Amino acid sequence: MTTTPDTIVIRNGTVIDGSGAPARRNDAIVVAGNRIKHIGALPPDVALDDRRNVAVIDAAGQWIMPGLIDAHCHVSYGYPVIKGEGKGRGTTRPEFSTLKAAHSVQRVLRSGVTGISVPGGTWFTDVGVRDAIKLGLMEGPRMYVAGRMIVTYGCIEDDEPSWEGTPDHSIGKLCNTADEMVTEVRRQGKHGVNFIKMADSRSGESQMLAKEEIAAVVAEAHRRNLRVGIHSRGAGSTRAAAEAGVDWIIHADLATDRDLEAVAKAGMPIIPTATFLAMVVELGAKVGAAQVQLDINRMKRHFEALCQLMHKARKLGIKLLVGTDTGNNTFMRYGEIHAKELEIFVKYGGYAPLEAITAATRDNACAIGLQGQVGELAPGKLADLIVLDRDPLADITVLQGGKHLTHVIKDGKLVDLAPREEMLTFREAAE
Repeated sequence: MTTTPDTIVIRNGTVIDGSGAPARRNDAIVVAGNRIKHIGALPPDVALDDRRNVAVIDAAGQWIMPGLIDAHCHVSYGYPVIKGEGKGRGTTRPEFSTLKAAHSVQRVLRSGVTGISVPGGTWFTDVGVRDAIKLGLMEGPRMYVAGRMIVTYGCIEDDEPSWEGTPDHSIGKLCNTADEMVTEVRRQGKHGVNFIKMADSRSGESQMLAKEEIAAVVAEAHRRNLRVGIHSRGAGSTRAAAEAGVDWIIHADLATDRDLEAVAKAGMPIIPTATFLAMVVELGAKVGAAQVQLDINRMKRHFEALCQLMHKARKLGIKLLVGTDTGNNTFMRYGEIHAKELEIFVKYGGYAPLEAITAATRDNACAIGLQGQVGELAPGKLADLIVLDRDPLADITVLQGGKHLTHVIKDGKLVDLAPREEMLTFREAAE
């Protein structure tokens, strides 16, 4: 991160403030310390010629908006796979996994994503990377993290034989009673997670977590000021999660109308996470299903169901958050597709570009525990901003991959974008 003067002034350009209000002409945005101090006419007490204490960005012909937030990004799943690393199954070396995760999140930041919610990982790698960023040891986005996801027999990530359980390097943590789940909530809370991730069946074909088990986790987590998210595609688990009071639901593509009504009544948001499915379908069409090693037709059905969900949820007043599942497979590369979900919202979900941007900024702030503090450009908010040389309201895809970024400001500090080229070599090494 570059050395930044105490004050940053962004002149000219067009402001998309993240509130949902129409874009407007910018005169001056003043950042002091790590917060936005002023938006409007240039204050008389700001000396633009004091270059030692004031950095001036001329954004004429450019667009200024809040930094993007990815509400579903995995950091320590072991991707990208590095040649020569790894023996057997899983990420078997926590030390290497931590260094790789620390490298990956820098690519995330330099793509214009200033905050990520991490719903599950291995060991407590994500907690360590989060704290290293927070304490200034390294660059990266704001991170709001869970530990290993709580699962029972038959849930997603219960992949080993029963006599193996879920090894320490795995993504799931096997808990087959409510008491075991409560104990795991306490253990993860002790080690510094921000929220608890539960996970029902992989594809929603049947319900694996009982409502009473979900409720026990929610009660213990909330008592300890932790939140709860759940992987739930349908088959009753979505309604059970809503009635148990989880804080957000991930996917819900197989949820029935009755399930969605329960979610709307309870008032929690859904993170559809259509990007992963879209990437599988697109890649399968290019290289074939065998190479992708996933059921393309099933993924296509799930994707179509999520697109229908977006329309149903909006009619019911359910807030949708924007997440991608980046980092959960070799083709879900950091820094490249964090804004693809916005394109899907616009192309398939009936969102206007401005609505999609609002969802990925102001609304997504709750997924990183900073609702009301980030995601909007307004006095008093934390200073996470990006500047683009193309209009995202005219073409929502310009937000993808950081190719149209001219500036990134995170927590009031300018991010040096020059290392982006070095980061690309990481992808090449992985291949």
